[in-house]
Amino acid sequence: MGKAVLGVIGGSGLYDMEGLEARQWRAVDTPWGAPSDELCFGRLHGLDMVFLPRHGRGHALSPSEVNYRANMDALKRAGATDVVAVAACGSLRADYKPGEFVLVTQFIDRSFARAKSFFTDGCVAHVSMADPVCARLCDMLAAAAQKLNLPLHREATGLVMEGPQFSSRAESELYRQWGCDTISMTHMPEAKLAREAELPYAVLACVTDYDCWHPRAAAVEVAEVVAQLGANAQASQRMIAELAAALADFGDARPPSPQGIETVLDAALITPPEARAPAALKKLDAILARVHKATDQT
Repeated sequence: MGKAVLGVIGGSGLYDMEGLEARQWRAVDTPWGAPSDELCFGRLHGLDMVFLPRHGRGHALSPSEVNYRANMDALKRAGATDVVAVAACGSLRADYKPGEFVLVTQFIDRSFARAKSFFTDGCVAHVSMADPVCARLCDMLAAAAQKLNLPLHREATGLVMEGPQFSSRAESELYRQWGCDTISMTHMPEAKLAREAELPYAVLACVTDYDCWHPRAAAVEVAEVVAQLGANAQASQRMIAELAAALADFGDARPPSPQGIETVLDAALITPPEARAPAALKKLDAILARVHKATDQT
């Protein structure tokens, strides 16, 4: 599969990582509009990395205003082969405590004001989201947490709400009844778009609060979220650094996702080639680059 290039979506603490070499901010244009910010390119442990501030530097974009399609397209154009999304989450379980980390592996998508697919008018595809994250990346992040002795929970189900307001108590209790473990505002449609872009994707979530269901904890406030993220910034960086080192160890032989994510469009495109609109294909140039290359070689 060639060398890995790790894309990281998250906040300011990530691209300020110690040891990140050849750091350079560059604008990446996409046919879907402007991404949240310029992308930060660099190298860590010999691995090429690309960082994207999800909300822009200074956190100027609300979850509903993030251009998720432009962000994922920009990472694809920048050469990312694997993507890790780092973000805050609220806990819907007593045993998921603030300061701990969670690998969210399933999602219930309750967002509604966001464009969720690259494939709309003129070219249609239906990718499977049965297993929405990359098992290989999750295993590698879990190994990094174990090596660093950091508390991390596996196999969690995350509820993605629209926001930007936090939940009502009734909503929080409802999501707990549904069996959700965490709640956040940004991992959808990121995970869906990553799958359409054939990019293995994983979520590293930091528990910052108990939403508003916990009888002995105050309802979540921004100050609490920011303080907990700040406290966990170094731990997040250390896990990403361990992941980078593990990916670098593969050299030119990066293993593919066990779910076949890198070739998922082979079985997902339903519009036949002769019926695909030229305007749609022009916007999909980065997303369909591998498909078109394979077709040209046959």
